[in-house]
Amino acid sequence: MSPINLAIVGVGKIVRDQHLPSIANNPDFKLIATASRHGTVDGIPAFTSIEAMLDAVPEIDAVSLCMPPQYRHEAAYKALQAGKHVFLEKPPGATLSEVADLETLAKTKGVSLFASWHSRYAPAVEAAKAFLAGTAIKSVHVIWKEDVRHWHPNQEWIWQAGGLGVFDPGINALSIVTHIFPPLFLTGAVLEFPENRDSPIAADLHFKSAEGLPVHAEFDWRQTGKQSWDIIAETEAGQMVLSEGGSKLSVNGELKFTAPEAEYPSLYRRFAEIVKAGTSDVDLAPLRHVADAFMLGKRKFVEVFYD
Repeated sequence: MSPINLAIVGVGKIVRDQHLPSIANNPDFKLIATASRHGTVDGIPAFTSIEAMLDAVPEIDAVSLCMPPQYRHEAAYKALQAGKHVFLEKPPGATLSEVADLETLAKTKGVSLFASWHSRYAPAVEAAKAFLAGTAIKSVHVIWKEDVRHWHPNQEWIWQAGGLGVFDPGINALSIVTHIFPPLFLTGAVLEFPENRDSPIAADLHFKSAEGLPVHAEFDWRQTGKQSWDIIAETEAGQMVLSEGGSKLSVNGELKFTAPEAEYPSLYRRFAEIVKAGTSDVDLAPLRHVADAFMLGKRKFVEVFYD
């Protein structure tokens, strides 16, 4: 089978760090075009808009959309209307309705839509899921804290409405939580908003399952020093810690599983699978929890924040 002719829209840091190496090492894909206001890829035809790219390169089979979520629906709609398969960076959109609309359009057009959740493909996530399946879970504590100044310097879009604020990294935790634990629903939340920003800098969330499993999640963008990306579960078999964003699994203090990070290569393998199968993969559970937090959460305003 010939490689899938792929284009990328939005050539920024995540594309250079993760998408390009993953595509280069996957024989199922061939990068043939990019569209971005500023970024380009050496040796690849570059355009400044998705419209110009689609018009000039009709042989494109699929498009990876890596721009901020507020602008993704319009680009995805154009790509799907043109009969292209679409890979959506996380979060898949600024609203649930946007992504539902795209899913319907993809089905109508007979193409694949992939809402990607890279943290689900962290090396120890499946091992954690298997461990939890063999024991009773008593409680869960999620600690996802990092320094926004380090990870998102001068990126104003994340503070704008639709940029999600601290839920931009926090949704990574939610993508793991919704994959390894029973279905949960939000029971309470406090969202901290800087007085000069439209999106939260911190969130304190409480969930429970239908069976009463309590889950407490803390997201914060003001962390200094060591960054924290941990999911801790108290179980009948002891304490499980899924640490470093899903890279390591420990039980009762003993390391049980770790492996090299390969999240984005796994995403592109999955994208190739659904394109070949003629199906879509659009799980909205993580984004639904974010929407619930904005609906149910109490707002607390904190000091003015500067990048």
